[in-house]
Amino acid sequence: MVSRLNPYLNFRAQAREAMEFYRSVFGGELTLTTFAEFDMPAAPGEEGLIMHGQLETPSGFTLMGADVPSTMEYSPGTNFTVSLSGDHAAYDELSGYWRKLAESASFIGEELKTAPWGDSFGMLTDRYGVPWLMNIGGPPGEGDGAAS
Repeated sequence: MVSRLNPYLNFRAQAREAMEFYRSVFGGELTLTTFAEFDMPAAPGEEGLIMHGQLETPSGFTLMGADVPSTMEYSPGTNFTVSLSGDHAAYDELSGYWRKLAESASFIGEELKTAPWGDSFGMLTDRYGVPWLMNIGGPPGEGDGAAS
């Protein structure tokens, strides 16, 4: 049996747009299902909101997301961060994701650059308020790689 852990992001009427943006960043197969398609009750005008979205990327990432209906509490928070990391061999791939996320980021806390531990590290918040960390292992033999 295979188990996996992956982020499930919540939005207020922006899930479709956000998940399509993440597909443009990471590539892959995106499945979006609305409340109406699941035949689930929704407030008038919210039938077309996303009840479940799932992005499966060529790199093996799974990112899920959904709209929170107006009848439910929605409080964007700071109690989570999506972290992407890999070794130096994945530098081009990971730094490409970074560039795409950073293009429209609402906040860049730390540019992607060499950190004291020898890896490339950056922090940003994307246009949908989702915080991201990026850590790319330094060249083999450099840095301690503890954050990889």
